[in-house]
Amino acid sequence: MQTDPKPGTLYIVGTPIGNLEDMTFRAVRILQNVNLIAAEDTRHTGKLLQHFQVKTPQISYHEHNRHSRIPELLEYMANGQAIALVSDAGMPAVSDPGYELVIACIQAGITVVPIPGASATITALIASGLPTDRFVFEGFLPPKAAKRREYLESLQTESRTLIFYESPYRLPESLQDFATVLGGDRQIVLARELTKLYEEFWRGTIAEAIAHYNQRQPQGEYTIVLAGNPPSQLQLTEAQLKAELLQMITQGISRSQASRQLAKITTVPRRQLYQLALSLEIDTE
Repeated sequence: MQTDPKPGTLYIVGTPIGNLEDMTFRAVRILQNVNLIAAEDTRHTGKLLQHFQVKTPQISYHEHNRHSRIPELLEYMANGQAIALVSDAGMPAVSDPGYELVIACIQAGITVVPIPGASATITALIASGLPTDRFVFEGFLPPKAAKRREYLESLQTESRTLIFYESPYRLPESLQDFATVLGGDRQIVLARELTKLYEEFWRGTIAEAIAHYNQRQPQGEYTIVLAGNPPSQLQLTEAQLKAELLQMITQGISRSQASRQLAKITTVPRRQLYQLALSLEIDTE
């Protein structure tokens, strides 16, 4: 049943992630009939609106103006205007400041209506071949190497399928960090140009992905689907962990390297193992 946009309502409208045929009839109708469209990039969205013959005026809403723009948009809706929120591609409020506008509307008692559409996260997952029954979306990885490795360490024991976004410029470094922190034998799927003419799914291990992209320049934005921590990994008591660490250290392996190696075959994060290693009293005589 079709209904016109209701006054004083925020509509979160999904747009195509590449192929314009993925635009829904409902999304076009809402965009045609709201009072205003809040767009991440008005020039980019303008091309989409022109294609679907939508003449609704736009207002910019993005990372750099969100603090000043939210009160303005709330006032428009308080005065009875219906607003559609769109991002450059996919569902708004996923890895963009749309989330803050949604929270502000809820707090102000303004109705929020989702208009479902394409999502790179789900599109990559369902075609990845990795488990889809339990998964977690982690968004963009930290750009700084140290922070990125620390972040990945916090995910070492995560058994659910992991999904990330990454730029082509940082992909090689991120793959190296995956191998260092999580091991090179985990299954990984790299999806690029989703729904577009040159859509590609690359499947293999992390180590194989590193080798692949040593021979090929990454192109396009990537959605990474990564296998979770295998449930078959060892689960040891603290006393057993200390014994394993002690054995490796007395063989000449550093505390840091021993912690890293043990983290790869157990369910314990490397940082926690390192603290255990530091607590060991090593007889150096």
